[in-house]
Amino acid sequence: MTDAAARACGCDGARAAFRVGAARPPETRGGPVTEHVSHLVVGGGAMGLATTWQLARRGHTVLALERFERGHELGASHGATRNFNNAYAEEHYLDLLGLARAEWDELARVTGEPLLRLHGLVTHGDDARVAETHAALTARGERATVLDPAEASRRWSGMRFAGDVLFTPDAGVVRAEAALAALERDARVRGADLRFGHAVVALEEHADHVSAAVVADGSRYDITADVVVVTAGAWTSKVLPGFPLPRLTVTEESPAHFAARGAAQAWPSFNHLLPRPSYPGNVYGMPTPGEGVKVGFHHVGPVVDPDRRTLRPVPELAARLRDYVDEWMPGLDADSAAPISCTYTSTDSEDFVLDRRGRVVVGAGFSGHGFKFTPAVGAVLADLATDDRARAAEAFRLPD
Repeated sequence: MTDAAARACGCDGARAAFRVGAARPPETRGGPVTEHVSHLVVGGGAMGLATTWQLARRGHTVLALERFERGHELGASHGATRNFNNAYAEEHYLDLLGLARAEWDELARVTGEPLLRLHGLVTHGDDARVAETHAALTARGERATVLDPAEASRRWSGMRFAGDVLFTPDAGVVRAEAALAALERDARVRGADLRFGHAVVALEEHADHVSAAVVADGSRYDITADVVVVTAGAWTSKVLPGFPLPRLTVTEESPAHFAARGAAQAWPSFNHLLPRPSYPGNVYGMPTPGEGVKVGFHHVGPVVDPDRRTLRPVPELAARLRDYVDEWMPGLDADSAAPISCTYTSTDSEDFVLDRRGRVVVGAGFSGHGFKFTPAVGAVLADLATDDRARAAEAFRLPD
């Protein structure tokens, strides 16, 4: 495990106790019951499950609490597929990606569930970015080829290309729904306790522990833990209202699945880097067996409160997505959109937050491009939770 990919922190153990959260909720029937665990994970989406799995693999006592039921569609972890996109030029992301690939393979090995489908990725639309990414990948010994648009069109006739096209064959998709199930299943096998429908409504740090007030089925109980890891996605700022987080902006994004026209065609995953204002944002997508080809604008949706979403696409953005598919995806029926609603929780830089203060570890701000890194993020957060000297790559740290 490389230092850049797997080390993280920012703790300062001698500081005064840090108070997180507001007043505790009223006690309900029977009064509060207190449990103690060494590690508490708040949030049971992809990153929380991965952290729970990594802690359980290391033999730690870990409890994960998720406010919603398993498989809910109110956050950012639902759906069948996510882009396993390796078209990064930054060293800290390529380090993290290398760790993620190894950990996806290990999870697949121990659960018997294949989780990656590597049909390749094409990235186009910005020749300078294509060249930079190609150079970064090949310098690390990764397979990457630059094609001209005519050759790319011959290989993938359902798409149009303009300018240089980067093809990376060791990319494709993560089988997201299967991945969540595999993480939970192996975490439980290794002794982790995971509870769905359990909402953490207050956290408070003390000199030697963190206390959490939890509500489930109308009753409240208390948990104490040596360390708490918060992976609450769009609800991070609500769970940690006093924590020194960067600005986290929650947006509701609305990609869609489109049906293919005619005979079966080969479809890669893809990134299309588009100049403004031709379209509102860059485009990403991937084939999803049984659902069509997923196509979406990256980070263009309206800012929302995660508890007050419409779960519907903005009509103007849906129309622009339809226009994009009509122009650039001749192999898809532009009028067949089946919209999907999800959230992005983004930092201003779109870099992740993987850090620790005192007894509180946070993983947040995955900015619409985090899922591919899930098991590696879990490893980083587990390092933070078990070693107060750990450090992540500088880009992922909270300001001092």
